[in-house]
Parts: sequence; C-alpha cells; structure tokens
Amino acid sequence: MTARAKGLHIDSVALSLVAAIVLLGLIMVTSASISIASKESGDAFAYLERQLVLCLIGFFLAALVFCIRTEYLEKLAWPLFIGAVALLFFVLIPGLGHVVNGSRRWIRFLGFNFQASELARVLTLIFIASYAVRREEELRNTALGLIKPIGLLIFVALLLLAEPDFGAASVLFISGFGILFIAGARLRYVLIAAAGGAGAMALLVMLVPYRMARVTSFLDPWADPYNSGFQLTQSLIAIGRGEWFGVGLGESVQKLFYLPEAHTDFLFAVLAEELGLVGVAATLALFIALVWRSFWIAQLASRAGLRFQAYLAAGFGLWLGAQALINIGVNMGVLPTKGLTLPLMSYGRSSMIVTLAWVGLLLRVYHEAMQNTRGMASVRRADEEARPGRIAGATA
Repeated sequence: MTARAKGLHIDSVALSLVAAIVLLGLIMVTSASISIASKESGDAFAYLERQLVLCLIGFFLAALVFCIRTEYLEKLAWPLFIGAVALLFFVLIPGLGHVVNGSRRWIRFLGFNFQASELARVLTLIFIASYAVRREEELRNTALGLIKPIGLLIFVALLLLAEPDFGAASVLFISGFGILFIAGARLRYVLIAAAGGAGAMALLVMLVPYRMARVTSFLDPWADPYNSGFQLTQSLIAIGRGEWFGVGLGESVQKLFYLPEAHTDFLFAVLAEELGLVGVAATLALFIALVWRSFWIAQLASRAGLRFQAYLAAGFGLWLGAQALINIGVNMGVLPTKGLTLPLMSYGRSSMIVTLAWVGLLLRVYHEAMQNTRGMASVRRADEEARPGRIAGATA
C-alpha cells in the first residue's frame, strides 16, 4: 500500500454538514432558552454555555472514536451488546437509576445525568451490524436468520419501554430493521416482522393509559388545549406564526413560557416560528444531506469490501433520519409526543455527546474505506505494470 493510501482521510462534506447543524442548533438553543435561563439562574446564556461544553466534549470523543479501528468494534460486538443490556438494567434499579419527570432513564455520575438509552442504542446497532456480517448467509436465506436479531431488538426495546422510553425503542427498531434489510434479509420476512412489530407497539400503546392519552391528545389536541393538548397546540401556534420568513431571530412569543421544553424536544417549533418556512427548508436540507452522505459513505465502504463498516455508516444515517423525522413530526402534530430530541441541535447532554461520538465513527468508516479503495487501486496499477507484455514492451 502506498504512503498516500496510508494517509489521513477526513470527509470534509460530512464534517461541514455536522458543523452547520450544530452551529444552527447553538443559535436556536440560545434563542429558545433565554427566558427560562434568566428565570432559573439569572444568566440568559446559561444553556448556550452548557451546550458549548457538551459540543466540545462530543467533538473530543468523536476524535477518540475516530482513532479506534472498526475491526476492534466488530470483534467486541458481543461484549458491547452485553454492556448495552447491563446499562439498561442498571438504570432500572431503584437508587441507581435517576428519575426525571417520572421516567427512570438516567444514571447519575459525578453530578452529571447520563441517559443510558442513548449509548445502549448505538452499542446495540453495532452488534446488529456485526451479526449481519457473521450470519449473512443465514440472514439472506432463512426466516430464522432474521428472527434471531429481531428477538434481541425486542428484548432491548422492552428494557427501553420499562424506563419508559417509547421514542428510543421506536428509533432502535427502525434503525435495526433497516440494517438487516440492507444486509440482505428477504423483503417478505422483513415485512412480516415489521407488521408484527407495529402490531406489538400498537398493543403496548393501548395497554398503557398514559401512552393512550398521548395518542388521543395527538389526534385532537384542540379538544383539551389547556391540559393534555397544551404542548402540541402551542407548538402548532408557533409553527403557524412563522409563515414564510418567520418573525425574526429571537422574536418568538411561544418560547416565553408558553411552549414547554422549547429548547429541547420542541426546538424545531421555535425555529419554525423565528425563521419561517425558509429556515425550516434549510434545516431539512441539512439533515437530508447528512443522511445522504452517510449512505454514500456506506456505499463507498461496501465497494471497498468493508461490509461491517458499511452497515455502521448506514445505521448512523437510518438512526439520524428516523429520530429527526420523528422529532419534526411530533412538533408538527403528525406523530404522538415521543420525548426525542432533534439530533445535533436540541439541548440534550447525553444525546449531543453520543451523537457527536457516532459522527467520529462515521468519519472513521470513511477513512478506512478510502484507505482500502486507494490501496486496491495501487495494487491494480502495480499488477498492470508487472504484466509480461507491458514489461516486454517497455524493454523494447
């Protein structure tokens, strides 16, 4: 392999898209949180300062993850999956798991609340990508090859639902199904499994009163606009006020204690109000471009013969696209409230740190794919130059 093939390869396109989304998020978090930050601490920029620290930690972890060869992750897929399950069990233990707003999703460590489901989902998807490579023949040709990983996904999803975290379970299922389908699982098996999963999710919603209440309030939020439908009606008012060009950056009215969680789950509504349809279109374009770039990197890795790495990159694209789509759908009243942040934009400690660390993994896949691609090209050129006819011609 040549020195050029051994060099450092950074995907400037993906990195630029991530930086643009993070920067836009910092601006919107600042705007959406000024009022609540002033009330809580007297510092209007408190959430901006915290978000900047989270971004710095996230980019530092992304750099560390970039230095890890993905073959190590493939070899450690089982231990990582066991670690994910352990995290989700740990958070459910009274006294160890930290409860916020009625949900036991956090582990308190050194004064910092870490949401276990964020890391657990990534580790689970790494295992699913590894399984797709190790059991490719079984996955492609038998129903059992699909049932096994689906069973593990169901097990992890049940742990997430016990917290409860319905949104995280939904995103995990979508991403896991996507990786298995891309890896070659037969369409009919995927459709049957997806239908079964959707039916199970619907049953879980109907059996739990608070989930059913969320669905009914989502269907008609104006029926009870001051109680169960309050958050969604305020979000819809914010989006409606934005019109084409918005009311202006910092001029949102809904963020002034009308719209709950304005700087976290409902940041998109504030963005729509202040930047209008133009800002919404630009935000969607950034996310679509990053998802497309992730799949492009996955295709590049696949052509270089790196199947596990290809599934990792595709998994990131699926996860990012699914979570962004669900968050935006919730803000617009298209989907029931899920409690999911807008990736790389909303204020969220665990979400921001883990997402940026996964960006480091995406960039690592690009680096290894470029190394293999250029290395293979160098070998082909060397083979061509070593052909007897070529040498004889050169001698003559």
